[in-house]
Amino acid sequence: MKPSKNITWVKLADSIEQIPFNENGLAEIEVKGKKICLANHHNNLMACTSKCPHAGGALSQGYLDALGNIVCPIHRYKFNMLTGRNVSGEGYYLKIFSIEIREDAVFIGLEENKMFNWLK
Repeated sequence: MKPSKNITWVKLADSIEQIPFNENGLAEIEVKGKKICLANHHNNLMACTSKCPHAGGALSQGYLDALGNIVCPIHRYKFNMLTGRNVSGEGYYLKIFSIEIREDAVFIGLEENKMFNWLK
């Protein structure tokens, strides 16, 4: 049986301007105990896990290339921020999260596994 997934929307900020991006357009935040890397590429907000799946580099210390791929600061592995796929050929995958910029705030969508909720 494949588990169903439910998205919980969590408010990140009142506006994109309140997010503390560094000079590379990246920020690391904590949401519900998870560290998340946010990327702002030409006012397009994207989110992924905070660590590179290859060697655990802090992605917020990397940079975005001209195509909007996030580049790890340790070994320069590149990841597509829309699909999570490694684009430099090593075969790694980066967990990405949905972002919604609404009239009242910026939200991130976190998946919750609902397979065992009946046990609660």
